[in-house]
Amino acid sequence: MKRITAYRKLMGVGPEATLKELKSVYRNLMKECHPDNFHDNEEMRLSEEARSKDIIEAYHFLVSISPETLAEVEADYQVTLASCGIIDFNYDKQILTVHFMDGSIYEYYGVPRNIYIKMVNSDAYARFVRRHIAGSYVYRSTQKRTPTINL
Repeated sequence: MKRITAYRKLMGVGPEATLKELKSVYRNLMKECHPDNFHDNEEMRLSEEARSKDIIEAYHFLVSISPETLAEVEADYQVTLASCGIIDFNYDKQILTVHFMDGSIYEYYGVPRNIYIKMVNSDAYARFVRRHIAGSYVYRSTQKRTPTINL
């Protein structure tokens, strides 16, 4: 959750920001801090180059967790949850990364350690994710499932 808050602060947007607003804020910030605007001052150019990289990263992350983006991928997400087992999962600093059998990878933000421990101790990881994690925490897809080819 700290990452989300930091990115929103960097971009100057709130949790209710739409994709259109994010895009507008992103474009304005990039016009402001684009390194080419500082061709006469090398130190300032390098500083703004680093800032622009942070802004790009924040923009892409916030777009990936926006309600509009999540609505677009909801159908695939539900198919993955309902029909796929879990290959692997990792937990670090309240971020639970789940690797599903169809190749999809989802990150869930703000997952408390006690929930993670309950998941580790459960006998069915996929069922635990469906019941206790999906729908309860902010998530994003970091890798989409591989399409199946019907012959």
